[in-house]
Amino acid sequence: MKEQIINPFLKASKDIIVQVGNIEIEQKKPYVKKNIDLNDDIGVIIGITGTIKGQVIINFPEEIGKKIASNMMGGMPIATLDNIAKSALCELGNIILGNVATGLYNAGITVDITPPSIIAGLSMNFSVANQQILCIPFTAGDKTLELNISIKED
Repeated sequence: MKEQIINPFLKASKDIIVQVGNIEIEQKKPYVKKNIDLNDDIGVIIGITGTIKGQVIINFPEEIGKKIASNMMGGMPIATLDNIAKSALCELGNIILGNVATGLYNAGITVDITPPSIIAGLSMNFSVANQQILCIPFTAGDKTLELNISIKED
């Protein structure tokens, strides 16, 4: 994947998770993988259309998802990832990908994003036929959240 494509994802993810999610994260080294495993995680999936096509899955351990949702709702305690908390995480995904779309546009790449969907469950596995997934991991304390990008360039 080209640097002009990756950089908007790196910048938007870190900036928005810190600013909107109000948690401190540290970016780890990106790597390529073939599958996304959700082991008791929650994922926000958003499609990308336009000059490049694909999808992004942002997955959080449930504990981090609840903390981010709570912070986005003014510190309201979140005991379970109910519909309101899931909606907050979808909005976080929207904000991240909206910023990515702006960054890509500034690099000469026009894209649109689809509405986010939530995926959750035990031992779920996702793969993209004939495509690799770029995983950008972030740590928050001892927990890891991931931005998984699968893009096909025209």
